[in-house]
Amino acid sequence: MGFFPSGAPSRCALLIAFASPGAALAADDVAAGEDILVVARQQSQTIEQAPNTRAAIDAARLADTVNAVNVEDSVKYLPGLIVRKRHIGDTQAPLATRTSGLGASARSLIYADGALLSALIGNNNTLASPRWSLVSPQEIARIDVLYGPFSAAYPGNAMGAVVTITTRLPDTLEASVNAGLSVQEFDQYGTHRTLPSWQIGGTIGDRFGPLAIFLSDDHVASKGQPLLYVTTPLSTSASVAGVKAGGAYDDVNRTGTRVKLLGASGLERQVQDHLKLKAALNLSPKVRLTYVGGLFLNDTVAHTQTYLTDPSGAPLYAGALTIDGRSYTIAPGAFSGGMYDYQERHWSHSLSLAGQGGHFDWQLIGTLYDFAHDIQRSPTTALPGAAQGGAGNVTRLDGTGWQTFDAKAAWKAGAEAAHTISFGAHFDRFELASNRFTTDDWPRGGDGALNLQSRGKTRTIAVWAQDVVHLTPALTLTIGGRQEWWRAYDGRNFSLSPALAVDQPGRKSAHFSPKASLAWVLAPHWTTRFSFGEAWRFPTVGELYQLVTIPIAAVPNPNLHPERALSEELAIERADDRGTLRFSLFNESVKDALISQTGPLNGGPTLATFVQNVDQTRVRGAEIAVDRRDLIPGLDLLASVTYADAQTGKDTAFPAAVGKVLPSVPRWKTTLAATWHPAEKLSLTAAVRYASRLWGTLDNSDVVGNTYQGFYKYTVVDLRARYALTEHLTASLGVDNLNNSKYFLFHPFPQRSVAAELGWKL
Repeated sequence: MGFFPSGAPSRCALLIAFASPGAALAADDVAAGEDILVVARQQSQTIEQAPNTRAAIDAARLADTVNAVNVEDSVKYLPGLIVRKRHIGDTQAPLATRTSGLGASARSLIYADGALLSALIGNNNTLASPRWSLVSPQEIARIDVLYGPFSAAYPGNAMGAVVTITTRLPDTLEASVNAGLSVQEFDQYGTHRTLPSWQIGGTIGDRFGPLAIFLSDDHVASKGQPLLYVTTPLSTSASVAGVKAGGAYDDVNRTGTRVKLLGASGLERQVQDHLKLKAALNLSPKVRLTYVGGLFLNDTVAHTQTYLTDPSGAPLYAGALTIDGRSYTIAPGAFSGGMYDYQERHWSHSLSLAGQGGHFDWQLIGTLYDFAHDIQRSPTTALPGAAQGGAGNVTRLDGTGWQTFDAKAAWKAGAEAAHTISFGAHFDRFELASNRFTTDDWPRGGDGALNLQSRGKTRTIAVWAQDVVHLTPALTLTIGGRQEWWRAYDGRNFSLSPALAVDQPGRKSAHFSPKASLAWVLAPHWTTRFSFGEAWRFPTVGELYQLVTIPIAAVPNPNLHPERALSEELAIERADDRGTLRFSLFNESVKDALISQTGPLNGGPTLATFVQNVDQTRVRGAEIAVDRRDLIPGLDLLASVTYADAQTGKDTAFPAAVGKVLPSVPRWKTTLAATWHPAEKLSLTAAVRYASRLWGTLDNSDVVGNTYQGFYKYTVVDLRARYALTEHLTASLGVDNLNNSKYFLFHPFPQRSVAAELGWKL
């Protein structure tokens, strides 16, 4: 069978298949009528043969179930996952998995049509957050999640999960337009605001003989709640000197220390555009060339809000103040540090060449992600003067980015394909280029003297092989391994104050990771699988070489060791034409775990973030996942319960952490999304997301969770209604956080938001 057989669904399916790096579910996991996705998943599986436990959601399910403004919304009801999305358009939305927390972005992998969206330049929830913005919800065909490091086709970063996003390609002329409005009512401390967000997106595509082309454009304009609050420790010095100030709030910080809360900052106004081109050319009936290019544009302006006023009612931001009869000195940067102007222009490119035969399939794919223009401007002078200009910093990340290349193939051996042998080679290169300059006019001025620099590169070369052996009709063994050679080099740090200028040492490491999985078909529709995988996760260039001074210093460590994970899972699953039911037991033990921790710098009063190797951590747990269509006639259910016992087993450098819960890995996570179809054109969804208490520190010293910089439990209820007005026009109305839960995951999270959407398709 060639790439363009006579059936239209099959043609589109194969286009999708070769754009996706993810493995596929069995054909019987899909409802009738989804031929496009069934064939796509089968084709992808022929090369990578991933034996992992998995979850999936397709475009139709997304449209019915999720109030999705950004693509990361699409996975929020899938088992064991948390996306830290702080507001619509957030560029810092890391993925937490069932064994890793929100500060471990390098412990998961996210791909879109084969292009890497995971920013493996770091392992944090800021710069290293995934580049979700390269995909718009309107172009999604399907999302698959693979749990654990059990496939040799993926590097050790897969120890948490692999998310593969497949976008559409047209078989005939198609077009769509979606427009949406979301309004959040935010009320906390002295901030009471109505925060609207707008989104409009369009797609168009067609096929011209052997050439298929798809274009999409997505525009989002949003206003977010405060990301930061300005606090100061409660003063013990009685005084009547300084300006008398009112408006402060009494509170406690995450360690239980009493503080004065002075105002809010990091209130972002964003305008974002995402443009995408995808083209596939059939060079022959069995060879296809595919190009995917994306451009992401972001313009973010953040401002502040002080709660402090003088006796005349004028706002106060800094200086010597008397609050409730006590003396305070508020630094110039207390408020202005949460004020900035951030502009991004990022490019993503991928080019793949793929072929298929009766017993041999192959693919070559290269990808590039480039921070072509990435500049943040911020003041160093106090407000209110800083609002008009003045001295500041200009931070540039131009030149940061990554390149990857993969060559992979699969060969079906034996008369009845008793073996499927897949193998490949991999190359990646990540570069950090961060330069901060002084400027006389922070909103508009040119670059002055260099005052902070972080530079460095990492490179990995790998080869892998995997064999799927059908021992008997009911018993299948998958065994494989991955050999990796890693290098870090060209590290440099410079700081004007405190003075530092050092060329950091390079590092090299090489490791082999074995994988094995045994699946047994117990009875029709019932399968049990035991999987084992070793994963080596090498330090990122940011962990080794990135130096930060504000708002909280981050200290690089060029002497970090790679972390080594041993993972096991026992899963029992029932799959039929109405969906799946799965129960899993999982265990992960990590030696030299790379964990970021905030603590005193050199034992003094200044806080800093350190990445350290923790001797040993372990996570063991259980998960139940349900994905059923027509559980009762007209009712679909997507639900999961995940239990994780995550602890530090040994920490020579920080013994107080031993036996404590690992940062941001809750003991319980629950998701439930029930969709009822009372009529053919109408779907009604009610959904719940729950996580038990999270911790932000290794020693669990953050005893107060529901406060700024704390990590708290949450229960969030969402609703969605969707109605097909005509064959071409649909309308939806939804509410996120219906119960108006006011919780913190370091930052304050969105409160009740109402969303409306209108969609048209050709």
